[in-house]
Amino acid sequence: PSPAIRPSPQVSTTAPAAGTLDIVDNPTSIDLFAGAGGTTAGLLLAGCDVRLAVECDKDAAATYSANFPRVQLLPQPIETYTPSYILHKAGLHRGTLDIVSACPPCQGFSTLGKCDPHDDRNDYVQTVEALVEQLCPRALILENVPGLARDPRSSRLKASLHSIGYGVASWVLDATEFCVPQRRRRFVLIAVSGLTNAEILDPRSSYRCSDWPAHPHTVRNVLDRLGPPTDGDSLHVPRRLPPPILQRVRAIPHDGGSRSDLPESLQLECHKRLSQRGAASVYGRMAWQEPAPTITTRCTTPACGRFLHPQEDRPITLREAAAFQTFSPTFRWHGGVMSIGRQIGNAVPVRLAHLLTLHTIRLIALAQGRRVSF
Repeated sequence: PSPAIRPSPQVSTTAPAAGTLDIVDNPTSIDLFAGAGGTTAGLLLAGCDVRLAVECDKDAAATYSANFPRVQLLPQPIETYTPSYILHKAGLHRGTLDIVSACPPCQGFSTLGKCDPHDDRNDYVQTVEALVEQLCPRALILENVPGLARDPRSSRLKASLHSIGYGVASWVLDATEFCVPQRRRRFVLIAVSGLTNAEILDPRSSYRCSDWPAHPHTVRNVLDRLGPPTDGDSLHVPRRLPPPILQRVRAIPHDGGSRSDLPESLQLECHKRLSQRGAASVYGRMAWQEPAPTITTRCTTPACGRFLHPQEDRPITLREAAAFQTFSPTFRWHGGVMSIGRQIGNAVPVRLAHLLTLHTIRLIALAQGRRVSF
């Protein structure tokens, strides 16, 4: 069955009118497709009252609950729940929810996957659309891979939201523009009831990394702050490499070297058949004074990207990968090594979620008629 939730025909789908928001402090929010909780962590940092989250992956749900025990978590696929049930569990009524944040599965839009336009999971964008029509939140924040910007579902979502009274805008942003020490291009859509499309300002107008000098911006900043691997943290221990791979890693130059720097005797046959640019990041070291590359679900595997330590002959640890996603070093992860890697790679960077939420709260205040500085 399609995962889309169909609006009930007897229910009006008009967005709440501008000027009806009673408060901006502690806005209520729900987190759809919550994963391990990167978005929820950002919502909480922005002062939100996170009422509910939905996440059906068993390990991700366990991670979420371990870190956010006060948030009601619904552990089944989102299409299992009716809009009225979601509102009931969140302790809210239709039109009183402030922010819906959603990061639907991206595999069908991602260049790292099959990029299959017929992947059933792509229709979860329609699920979000239908839920917004039913819940009538004051704002929606949707985050995904850049490929969604080119998909017809994106245009349909914007048109639908605009037709029921939301101002809508979207951008392809890089997480480095929001003080995240990682290059990570993402599609971000923000919709706010009662505003025009032109009034949905680019979130980059509100924040610049130069205004946040205390935040780590480079690989060195992150690794120095976290400290070296330790036996006291099972996630901060590097994986052991087989001797042939370790020999190859030892030959890669420090501080940004890659497989193209290897002598021919250590190059893999599959890499010899590629151009110098093909798969250039695999078996690559991070560079000390640069942001990390995009942290993926295979972020501790040298053959899957530039995930080697800048100087030490090892891949980064899971704890280091989570730090590049701006998770706290005390964040608790559940599941096996591969599962935790997936949770980290699929997460929304905490700081990105935090700053996008602060920007959206300002837009809600603007719709309320308050004077807002951007």
